Amino acid sequence: MIAKINGDRALSLARDVLQIEADAVFGLRERLDESFVRALDLILNCRGRVVVSGIGKSGHIARKLAATLASTGTPAFFVHPAEASHGDLGMVTADDVFIAMSNSGESEELVTILPLVKRLGAKLVAMTGRPGSTLAQLADVHLNSAVEKEACSLNLAPTASTTAALALGDALAVAVLDARGFGPDDFARSHPGGTLGRRLLTYVRDVMRTGEQVPRVLPDATVSDALFQLTARRMGMTAIVDEAGRVSGIFTDGDLRRVLERAGDFRTLPIASVMTHSPRTIGPDQLAVEAVELMERHRINQMLVVDTAGKLIGALNMHDLFSKKVI
Repeated sequence: MIAKINGDRALSLARDVLQIEADAVFGLRERLDESFVRALDLILNCRGRVVVSGIGKSGHIARKLAATLASTGTPAFFVHPAEASHGDLGMVTADDVFIAMSNSGESEELVTILPLVKRLGAKLVAMTGRPGSTLAQLADVHLNSAVEKEACSLNLAPTASTTAALALGDALAVAVLDARGFGPDDFARSHPGGTLGRRLLTYVRDVMRTGEQVPRVLPDATVSDALFQLTARRMGMTAIVDEAGRVSGIFTDGDLRRVLERAGDFRTLPIASVMTHSPRTIGPDQLAVEAVELMERHRINQMLVVDTAGKLIGALNMHDLFSKKVI
């Protein structure tokens, strides 16, 4: 039998779910206390790794917390509590911090292994919805992730409680990140294979064209000279530089179109009379994404790269940035 959708009821229910979960997260904000700071201190002073564990829906949240910590400068991994009882507990050392996640605080698999974790000498942080639970009592630090009710209409399926645990884990990870002084370059080193890594690790010098690839003419050149360079190098522009190589202007496809609107023979026009003076430039040690931002803001497709003395050392266009997957 195919159920019929009641659109009004579905929207009303969805809004209720979002409100309940939003209230659950907001409730955590008001409840944060010194326990959070103590948990942060344990992680920052951890000489080993942060081991995160949980089962069921809490296990999924625990995996996410471990991944977030690992990607933001804190060595961390997830261990399944049932597998820990069958050998994986050997991955935990006295130098580690063990974070146990369970809404009830009574998950049998965790309750079984935590005395052994404590015996090893690892510090224990419990994140539960019940301060009086077994896990909370065993922990060196307890973080209260309690919610008033689940978003499930039966008040049974983990919904608001998992959202709250996820948010509290994120708050902990971000606080650790901030305390470590973890910056964009550090983040990029943890994500070298993805788009974020490319954007954060790619500099202008890595993608700019150099040498003979960069079209250029002297200020006493004609439009005809500039047009030859513009066509031969296929960058949609040519730089105008003085004898010392300092940039004095740029002549682009757009400038050429404006010249073509004039009457008469444009080919003998001095390039200095039709070029764009004081063009936008960028340094080679700036991030490529900064070049993208400048080009998009000023609606230009090319940009000259100069050194600290204003000498031309390269050039960029949007195609270069697309091909390097910076955009």
